[in-house]
Amino acid sequence: MENTTTLAAEAKAPAKKNRKKKTVAHLLKGKGQAHIQSTYNNTIVTLTDQSGNVISWSSAGKCGFKSAKKATPYAAGVVVKEVIEKSKDTGLKEVDVFVKGVGPAREGAVRALAANGLQIASIKDVTPVPHNGCRAKKPRRV
Repeated sequence: MENTTTLAAEAKAPAKKNRKKKTVAHLLKGKGQAHIQSTYNNTIVTLTDQSGNVISWSSAGKCGFKSAKKATPYAAGVVVKEVIEKSKDTGLKEVDVFVKGVGPAREGAVRALAANGLQIASIKDVTPVPHNGCRAKKPRRV
């Protein structure tokens, strides 16, 4: 009888999860990279260290913007503010900015990085450009 009660008590107790504790990596010299992906539908900002390991990231959709509002410069500013807030304790002070995409929030995100206390060392456009494009459609026969 005693065994059944102890088994029931063990089943109700929450199981301990063996998760690693999140470590905060302090950056050497406070230098990192900011990757901004700006499309017609969304804006994604990622802060990384010099070797490309992600420190923090956010997107306009994650910040609560919906539909076409996600691609606005204002949404990009809110996204950048959230990303910098997440990465405060890493000691990030200076970033190299890599901008990808053709959306309207490209410039707004870069301005927001500067306005929120990060020094911008360089800005590079890494938008993929096709060398010869897709194969053309065959001519229409009438």
